[in-house]
Amino acid sequence: MSSPVDRSHWLTIFALTLLFVSYNIANAGINHLDIEDNEFAEFEDFDVDDVVGGVASDQKNVLHDHEEPSTPEQDKEAPITDEDEATVETEDNEFEHVDEDEYEGYEKDSTSKPDLKLNEGPKITFAQLPAHLRSNWESYYLELMILAGLVLYFFNFFLGRSKNQRIAETWYSAFKGPLLEKFALVGDDGKLENSQPGLMKESENVYLLWCSGRTGCEAVLFELRLLKRQDLVAMVMNLFRPQQDQVHVKVFMNDSDMDTFVMCLAAKKTANRFVREMADISVYCPEKKSAVDKFGLPANFVLMSEIGEASSTLLDVRVCSLINNIPEVIESIHFSDQYSGPKQTEDTAPSKMPEVKKMLIFNFNLPLKNGKSIVEAVEIIRPAIMLTFHCIDRVKRFRLSKEFKAKAEKNRQKVEEAFLKSTHAARAEAAAARREEKRRLEKEKILQDDDPEKQRKWEEKENKRLAKKRMPKMKAIKV
Repeated sequence: MSSPVDRSHWLTIFALTLLFVSYNIANAGINHLDIEDNEFAEFEDFDVDDVVGGVASDQKNVLHDHEEPSTPEQDKEAPITDEDEATVETEDNEFEHVDEDEYEGYEKDSTSKPDLKLNEGPKITFAQLPAHLRSNWESYYLELMILAGLVLYFFNFFLGRSKNQRIAETWYSAFKGPLLEKFALVGDDGKLENSQPGLMKESENVYLLWCSGRTGCEAVLFELRLLKRQDLVAMVMNLFRPQQDQVHVKVFMNDSDMDTFVMCLAAKKTANRFVREMADISVYCPEKKSAVDKFGLPANFVLMSEIGEASSTLLDVRVCSLINNIPEVIESIHFSDQYSGPKQTEDTAPSKMPEVKKMLIFNFNLPLKNGKSIVEAVEIIRPAIMLTFHCIDRVKRFRLSKEFKAKAEKNRQKVEEAFLKSTHAARAEAAAARREEKRRLEKEKILQDDDPEKQRKWEEKENKRLAKKRMPKMKAIKV
């Protein structure tokens, strides 16, 4: 039976599937219905004149609603009275006071006819809406995809954050007892009064634990670097470039408790990265050697050592057997008395020697993949955590012989001389640049002056200087 897949992978697959389904639904829209582009096509069967006539008739009915309906017989039998005739004559003669000579084109007998267009209703026109302004689901496929992505992102954020917190708490509860036995203070936060000792949350996927109060070292920093499960984009990228949860242990040694040597045992990919990035390894032990023949370690491990005596003594039978038992857990073991961190670029080259520290650095993988639970993964990494205390005691007791001690001191002296030469060359180059800039400003000042005598003297002085600079250097020999 195949082992179950990690929940984060299921969540990522579910997110991609939901995005794909929402995209197909949005593109489908309402295309399955045979609807024409013109949404007002159902109104085209009606004639505009009918609509207008209907509206006009409705208006007439509204205007005469207050009048009582009369029959045709009543209309015929109604006699015309003198009052009606007088009223009509008054309407016809309402412009008698108007002078005919004053207004041209005015005819007294002309009768005003009512404008029939006033009784016509408003014409109804239907706007042709473009396709992108119509209200259908096809217009909102982008918004649907963004909304689905936001929902998935926040759901993954809370789920991933809670899982990282469970991993950190499980790890701390498993090692709290052994750490209290090895150290006087567990969970130091740098304050005078540590009210809440324990893990410190630096970010959603990084947790720190400081321990101090042990002979042979100043302090030990446990750093849990978990996967960014709270970031959906990082989890998708993890499918293409798989990474693992790691526990980094940094031991700050006392100056008197560690001798002068640099060595590193690491997997091949990690070793290549250390040679490129780490300053002490790239300077003192850039050569990679196989650890199979001499130590019997797996083929994917390489050894980089400045002093062979140190590597053969510290990589004893106990260390080699533990690495052979859990090779997937051990990522790198780095011992150095010249640790200064990553190399600095040429643009930011320091003017003095970088500050170095004596440190032991362990990188362990937390094997949560392949269906292992958090408790099982913590139990697998337990021997590796206990290995750090064994290495602290071994490094404290180890001392180089006189021959290898002199070799190590000579190597450090060469590195210091090379650094001084590089900085001296850089300072000389900077001084030459300043002198050249000074001469350029002086030349511009002389050329701006209108005195030709000053310009001539300056040119003679410059020519003499250049001629003297071109002459070969000769030593005087006494006879």
